[in-house]
Amino acid sequence: MTATISARRTPGPPFLRMKTYSAKPGEIEREWYLVDAEGQTLGRLATQIADRLRGKGKPQFTPHVDTGDFVIVINAEKITVTGKKLDEKIYYRHSGYPGGLRERSLREQLERRPAEVLRLAVKGMLPRTRLGRAQLTKLKIYAGPEHPHEAQAPKPFPAAKETV
Repeated sequence: MTATISARRTPGPPFLRMKTYSAKPGEIEREWYLVDAEGQTLGRLATQIADRLRGKGKPQFTPHVDTGDFVIVINAEKITVTGKKLDEKIYYRHSGYPGGLRERSLREQLERRPAEVLRLAVKGMLPRTRLGRAQLTKLKIYAGPEHPHEAQAPKPFPAAKETV
């Protein structure tokens, strides 16, 4: 008895033979973007920045590879929030010692460390892995209008589409 061999040796129709593209760390091109946070809402701006840091807008986006761009934020001290968040939103930190829990309202935090407010908002929207920590290092936040990254020639941040 002889074994029969199929006449067609390909796995199936051509559309089943497509390969999924996966970006490799060496072939990623990163851009620099400049964001003016003056008058912008904290959470809405943070989501746009987090997407840009992850690289979600690029066709080469790969979830397990850092494909994002660099983002420079200026005027972080002039960011706005809605409602009563200035007084009711609380930031906690702990010294590590018993009874060492400290808290500040958003108003106090904006007076003392305005860049930290936006950094924590974006950090909460990134993956909680070493990839997320690497993506957060590409975020540069400055309280005032000056920044030391002129040599990178940052592009203006593309504004999100407004929905009415």
